[in-house]
Amino acid sequence: MALPMESPISFANVGQVRWWQRGLFASQTGYVALALLVLIVVMHFASPYFFTEGNIQNVAKNFSFIAIATLGVTFVIITGGIDLSVGSMMCFSAMVTSMVMTGLSTPGMPGASLFVHMAADGKTVLANIPGLILLISVLAGLGTALIVGLVNGFCIAVLGLSPFVTTLGMLSIVRGLGYVVSNGRGASPGGPDADYFYALTSGNVSGVPAPFIYLVILALLMAVVLHHTAFGRHVFALGGNEKAAELTGVSVVRIKVEVYAICALAAGLQGIIVCGWLGSAPANMATSYELNVIAAAVIGGANLAGGIGGPLGAIVGCVLLEVIRNGLVLAQVNSYWQQTLVGVIIILAVLVDRVRSRMI
Repeated sequence: MALPMESPISFANVGQVRWWQRGLFASQTGYVALALLVLIVVMHFASPYFFTEGNIQNVAKNFSFIAIATLGVTFVIITGGIDLSVGSMMCFSAMVTSMVMTGLSTPGMPGASLFVHMAADGKTVLANIPGLILLISVLAGLGTALIVGLVNGFCIAVLGLSPFVTTLGMLSIVRGLGYVVSNGRGASPGGPDADYFYALTSGNVSGVPAPFIYLVILALLMAVVLHHTAFGRHVFALGGNEKAAELTGVSVVRIKVEVYAICALAAGLQGIIVCGWLGSAPANMATSYELNVIAAAVIGGANLAGGIGGPLGAIVGCVLLEVIRNGLVLAQVNSYWQQTLVGVIIILAVLVDRVRSRMI
């Protein structure tokens, strides 16, 4: 006698994901992007000037002035670290670049004779080679940033110091050095390459601000590095579980040093770009910028505990902050409210992400 066939057991709930756990809502970045879209729509109706070409260019340029540094900080945050020295590093790198550019272009200044007085026997005067002094000056500024980043990485990765304490101390050291080398007066780019400098840092390419172009290129590069290279996988592994990463063969010390070097280089480049926008590098330049940079990264979805973050979230966070600032200006609201709103948004972003995580 044949046994009756049993109906197959159906696991209808297996593999199904609730709507708030997939697609756009799968990460904090998605929620923030949605909030940004809502805010843009509100601003469109609140001010007829928001979607004008000039204002859109201003928004694109202004958020780029912190977004490049935010990309660098995101690397550090993914590993579970923090860098509070980015604002001071922006200032010092811009100051070194400006001082070297002016010094190499001015007769009588240290090192100037090498570049200005070499035409005696018909040899090429290096000062007259377009862009050479600019290249040397920018490399000097970035080299200074790299040294600071390597020192941060060494203290944190090799000596085992706290990232918070180390970078907080470096914030004061670098800011103090900026005041020392400039006697508190700051510095301005000068010389035959000054026009090139301003064109590259604050100019436009077919109506698109140059800083925005740099941001897009660096964000794409960061995405490739994080998601398609062994270094990127090691960065995420380090932030997810440092001990486990070390046991699997990840060079924890090397990765930490490299991410702090990358962060410092990004901050240095950002400072040079801002210097071109301001036309100088004042001694108090980028004061408290580290707060805006870290806030943008956290709002965009980077987790201070490590293991989560990316270029898209960093950019979305920066755009949100700039749209808020721009909207307050257009609405003629006291700009001091910006800091209050930024704090509220940070708390709400973290709260939404925590609630979503508990519902998984």
